[in-house]
Amino acid sequence: MRLRIVIGIFILMFMGLIVRLFYWQIIKGETLSKEAGLQYKDSTKVKSSRGSILAKDNTWLATQRPNWLLFAEKPKLKNLKIVANSLAPILETESEDLYTIITRPEVVWIPIKHKITGEQKRQIEELKIEGLGFEPEETRFYPEGSASAQLLGFVGKNEEGYDTGYFGLEGYYDISLKGKSGFVEREKDLKGAPLLSGSMSEISSIPGANLITFIDKRINSIVDTKLKEGIEKYGAKEGSVIIMNPKNGAILAMSSYPSYDPTKYNEYDEKLYKNPAISDTFEPGSVFKVMVMAAGIDAGAVTPDTICDICEGPLKVDKYLIETWNRKYFKDSTMTDVVVHSDNVGMSFVAQKLGADKLYDYLDKFGIGKLSGIDLQGESNISMRKKGTWNIVDLATSSFGQGISTTPIQIIRAVAAIANDGILTIPKVVEKVELDGWSEKLNEGGKLRVISKDTAEKMTKIMVQAARHGEAQWTNLKGFSVAGKTGTAQIPISGHYDAEKTIASFVGFAPANNPKFIMLVTLKEPQSSEWASETAAPLWYSIAKDLFIIFGIQPDN
Repeated sequence: MRLRIVIGIFILMFMGLIVRLFYWQIIKGETLSKEAGLQYKDSTKVKSSRGSILAKDNTWLATQRPNWLLFAEKPKLKNLKIVANSLAPILETESEDLYTIITRPEVVWIPIKHKITGEQKRQIEELKIEGLGFEPEETRFYPEGSASAQLLGFVGKNEEGYDTGYFGLEGYYDISLKGKSGFVEREKDLKGAPLLSGSMSEISSIPGANLITFIDKRINSIVDTKLKEGIEKYGAKEGSVIIMNPKNGAILAMSSYPSYDPTKYNEYDEKLYKNPAISDTFEPGSVFKVMVMAAGIDAGAVTPDTICDICEGPLKVDKYLIETWNRKYFKDSTMTDVVVHSDNVGMSFVAQKLGADKLYDYLDKFGIGKLSGIDLQGESNISMRKKGTWNIVDLATSSFGQGISTTPIQIIRAVAAIANDGILTIPKVVEKVELDGWSEKLNEGGKLRVISKDTAEKMTKIMVQAARHGEAQWTNLKGFSVAGKTGTAQIPISGHYDAEKTIASFVGFAPANNPKFIMLVTLKEPQSSEWASETAAPLWYSIAKDLFIIFGIQPDN
């Protein structure tokens, strides 16, 4: 009986052993094999080289600069204290901190410092310390410094510690720029050192593509310099300038101030990262009048010679009184006069003739309240109030650019449609993408006819008169054909408008009959004068003087 019990126990133990072996070898075999592989295999991600961003003349706006990772093979190092003391002044680091790094227990290969310069590498090599080595690395370099920082964006680390583009072109085209990382797997010993006789597998990295932009460095340099001077001269809080080819939407220059150095982005306030030209929303004021007047003419509600029969004084709308900016009134003004005088009452007249729904439809086609589609990360937008909900006050105030929000890029895009025979384009910064001899032009995107060519020509003539005889006529360059319009917008705060703070702007294109460029200047809270005619307009013409030379634009006479 005892023998049978003993035999039964052995049989049960044997069956249990078989079950356990089946579990570990069959059910868990694949998992255990992978875990075992990890103990003797070392996997390394091989970074790809980030593509460059270039101006239209193929010079760098952003590129990679060679740097190195300094590492140590601990078993080869001798007298760690001397090593730390020798490296400290070169790396500009405390020797105690370096000593802590290179004396870490149970570590064979030690990364000491990333992205050291070529000069630091040379000085360390002269020390001839056995056990130190270098691996090539790259850092992002912006030759122009803070010029167009908001346009370009910057490269920082993501949550996993890898280089990633943020804001501007770096953010929008991050996937194209960073390429595809490679992979190296090799066998290692128990201490983690690579086995020279071990197997190795490798997948090569693919470098990032280069972006060729429409940016003209000559123009951008002029804009950057004169914008800073203008902000200082007029005491503005901040400002931006956009210059675009109205025929295809190509952005030739874009600058904002204050700015930051994208190489040292972490040393600046995060508020500076966003691009005001595409991210700041504001009530545009009188620059908006050219779209409303164009809509009125295109719809047949008015003509350039239509007489305003309510322009002899202030206009009462509901419980509000609409006045002109200088409280001067012109009886029997034509629609051309209304734009030249920047007459709010006359614009209300146009809006009433047009009607809320038709005005909404035209503004919608002009791209107001919509993202422009520009290829920059960070564009923002505030949609227009829903069609059919506008009351008589909304209709009147929107006609002269109040009670409605836009961004600078929306304004210049909309006015560019007038300069482009009535056709709206999508603004673009990048012209083409290149990689290893391969090149591809980017699609310009859809084009939309907003107004007829005839309306665009009539509106252009009105804007020429506004530039020559409007409130900013003293800034007009004699003999040059410029179509332009000022805008002075009050800033809404806590349910009312600030009586002193304004946003001044001037939008214009030249030559009026065959535009080579369109430019929008925006200044926030200028202190020398609240009026755009005395701040934004003279800055616009100051930049335009140089553009006329670059584009070979001659005076009419």
